[in-house]
Amino acid sequence: MPEGSITKRCGCRDPDSGKPTGNSCPKLRRASGTWSSEHGHWQYQLELPVSATGQRRQLRRGGFDSYRDALAELDHARALLALAGRARDRRTEIGDLIQAAAHTRQPLPDVETIRARLRANASLAEVPTVAAYLTGWLAGLSVDANTQRGYACHVGVHLIPHLGDIRLDKLKPRHIRAMFAAIADRNTEIRAAKASTDPSVRDAVRGIRPTGPATCQRIRATLRKAINDALAEEIIAGITNPATLVKTLGDKARPIVWEPERVAHWRQTGRVLGPVMVWTDDLLVAFLDHAAVHDPDLYPMFHLMAYRGPRRGEACGLLDAEVRLGSKETTINNQIATHGHTLVQKPPKSDAGNRDLILDDDTVTVLTSYKARRAAQRLAAGPAWPDTGLFFVRPDGRPWHPNLVTRRFNRLVRQAGLPPIRLHDLRHGAATMALDAGVDTKVVSEQLGHSTITLTYDTYTSVVKRLHHEAADAVANKIKQRRDKTA
Repeated sequence: MPEGSITKRCGCRDPDSGKPTGNSCPKLRRASGTWSSEHGHWQYQLELPVSATGQRRQLRRGGFDSYRDALAELDHARALLALAGRARDRRTEIGDLIQAAAHTRQPLPDVETIRARLRANASLAEVPTVAAYLTGWLAGLSVDANTQRGYACHVGVHLIPHLGDIRLDKLKPRHIRAMFAAIADRNTEIRAAKASTDPSVRDAVRGIRPTGPATCQRIRATLRKAINDALAEEIIAGITNPATLVKTLGDKARPIVWEPERVAHWRQTGRVLGPVMVWTDDLLVAFLDHAAVHDPDLYPMFHLMAYRGPRRGEACGLLDAEVRLGSKETTINNQIATHGHTLVQKPPKSDAGNRDLILDDDTVTVLTSYKARRAAQRLAAGPAWPDTGLFFVRPDGRPWHPNLVTRRFNRLVRQAGLPPIRLHDLRHGAATMALDAGVDTKVVSEQLGHSTITLTYDTYTSVVKRLHHEAADAVANKIKQRRDKTA
């Protein structure tokens, strides 16, 4: 191990040449030759391992008030170099860290931290803060624009403001829980302000929405992925991803059926019981009958979504070449997404999203009538008709913007006087009706394009009552039979 040396120097200059005297200033030593305690500062010098290019390096650090302080840091530097043993590459890395600290006038790296990284065979570079890491992580991602926008929102609005100052390897579950607690507190403030009788208070939160449970789940998912990437790239090592140990606020919203009693309560109070509501068969029929008359251009798309459950973007992006009405099936392998105001066609959100949908006779009839209507519109438009390759198009042949489809749906629901649901809830309704009709959960999962059957089961079986009614009747019958035997 290199020995190093400790000396004293000062800032004096030679009166004749004007050059710094360094450690040759006569004031630095007493007449006896010992170091003066009243002049100059202590410094140490240490030979570092050669650089990656083979250059020699000298570490010089000064400004210490006492010999003991200089010796303590020299010992610190020696201890760091000793950690690498005979591993030349690691000694070079440690030398780089020490040299970087000297150049930036920062403290030397912690010995135990470097020891832990060596044991984990991880990078020895200084671990960045959450803010610094997430900023670089975002810049290096290769994802579509919508995903990038979502990540950037989570990072900029929530993760950096709440966690940014924490060093990445020091991030703990308690820090993440504190962030979600702060989000919940802010939600309470927003709701209270929106309910205030003071117009100025309401104006202060105009356009600001509370952060819901689904968004909290996505925030946690963004952080989890970012930390997993840091672990994979060995930016940090030897830790469990803290985002995996934290539950987000609130449970995932479950579909609630608009039973007649709930509809009556809604008509009296205007209260909606949850964010995900599902129509009964009768309510769905009432909506589709209303849409067929009042919005015949979009009625076929709403019918397909209600019966077979494709997502909004999948319905808007359904390719004409993938609709095979003669064989009563269609293939979902394209969707229209919105990147800001721009429409983008791309594959479904997952491999499971690429799927075949089998069509019933009613849906085939509706889509066949739509094709005839579309053909007449195309004939009337002549050369002005755009060739989009899409099945569902506007009367002038242009693609449907997903947001416009949602607005038209919401308007129809209000016009029909029906209890409110979201357009996406047509998909939930299709799944619920299929399960209630006795369709196997795996078949329903494949119909919806879910990645796992567990997602289908956990999301929808809570609203399917047929099996629960059968179970209740079975228990009652068993008790009745027992009573009859003992009578």
